Amino acid sequence: MTRMLEGCTPWPEEFVDRYWMAGHWRGDTLDNLLRGWALQYGPRTALVHGTTRLTYANLNRRVDRMAAGFRLRGLRPGQRVVVQLPNVPEFVVTVFALMRAGMVPVLCPVSYRASEMSPIAWITQAVGYVGPSTYQGFDHTAMAADIAARGPFLRRVFPLEAPGTSSPYGGFTTDPSGCHYFPLGSIDSPPDRALAQSAGQVAFLLLSGGAGEEPRLVPRTHNDYVHQAQTAAELISLTEDDVYLAALPADSDLAFGCPGIVGTLSAGGTVVLVEDPAPAESLRAIERERVTVTSLVPAVATRWLGALPAVRADVSSLRLVQIGGGPVDRATAERTGLELGCRLQQVFGMAEGPLTLTRPADPDETVLTTQGRPLSPGDEIRLVDADGEDVPDGEPGELLARGPHIPRGYYRAPEHNARSFTPDGHLRTGYLARRTPDGNLVVTGRLEDGPQGTDHEAPSGT
Repeated sequence: MTRMLEGCTPWPEEFVDRYWMAGHWRGDTLDNLLRGWALQYGPRTALVHGTTRLTYANLNRRVDRMAAGFRLRGLRPGQRVVVQLPNVPEFVVTVFALMRAGMVPVLCPVSYRASEMSPIAWITQAVGYVGPSTYQGFDHTAMAADIAARGPFLRRVFPLEAPGTSSPYGGFTTDPSGCHYFPLGSIDSPPDRALAQSAGQVAFLLLSGGAGEEPRLVPRTHNDYVHQAQTAAELISLTEDDVYLAALPADSDLAFGCPGIVGTLSAGGTVVLVEDPAPAESLRAIERERVTVTSLVPAVATRWLGALPAVRADVSSLRLVQIGGGPVDRATAERTGLELGCRLQQVFGMAEGPLTLTRPADPDETVLTTQGRPLSPGDEIRLVDADGEDVPDGEPGELLARGPHIPRGYYRAPEHNARSFTPDGHLRTGYLARRTPDGNLVVTGRLEDGPQGTDHEAPSGT
């Protein structure tokens, strides 16, 4: 069995064998898949951000050169690097470059400040930080410098500088704490020999728990995340003709891999990145790029619907809108499909891996009133009462889940793991749900003292 990152809980051998035999795990690493996508879809557009457009071939080339640049700057395989970037091409390039170089990206919201980032840096013992020099008036590089001065781990900071600007920390400088600063744009070196990696290794860490909560870090392996993203892409029949709008933060599970960015790239489609889900920018991006699929939380969906008459954007290209990250009332669900002129898909998910979705062919009543069925044939779902006994269909119970894309523990969190996982490996989600006669789940709320939090808004967390 492949040894995971120290501080992670591996799947038991019995389940490793089961997932391999069933074909849920195929031994592909995300960065190596990108090489294949570049060969298959080379001249097609992979990423769009404003006037910037990157083909698959260019994306892979930039990932190759940045991976070599990170190694040249002293980063080593297995080390953790915090990535705190908005929805810009550099987010995708950086995450794939770090994975290609064998490092472990730690995906964090760009909205987090020192009070949230310091514990994450400490738990992960992150040696590197990638973030904007300044963003929306906040000095991220100064925050990273302060974190570096307070601990022994963070010693490489890579600020993304806006065109025509420079940071006082840039220009290959070193501060009194021994932290080195390299502009992210300078991390560009001739590619060297490809690093041999295992798909059972941790690809990146996702954050669970909202601002103000104790951070919990979810280790996602290449095997489990490839299975999640590609299965979700197949479920909604993504093709190279699809255009996915990443309006929600790219560090969220919903936007990154449900199917999101990763699933779209796996199908040869185009990912359009916008930094603000506000209606004007997003709706105009849909019209300009002929977007076919996007993901929203209920609050954003409501804002879009309210702004449609004023913005007057042509959104007729949309074929599917996913809504996750919280309960959506029936009226909003009905309006979304009707006024955006597309199919709706309800999603319940968590950074911890559980993911249920309605299907495109489901009856309208199912789509409007449930959160669908588990993503993977390998998923095992239980609804239990306070004594841990299964409840009958129609009765509410706590949702427990295990499967090929559900890790068996948080990173370096044995106390959380003892509370959050059953002895047989089911994740205690902390959510109440009931099962309908046709097998769909209706998520009804949170347990008052449930073990879980979300990485977004309840209940989806995606």
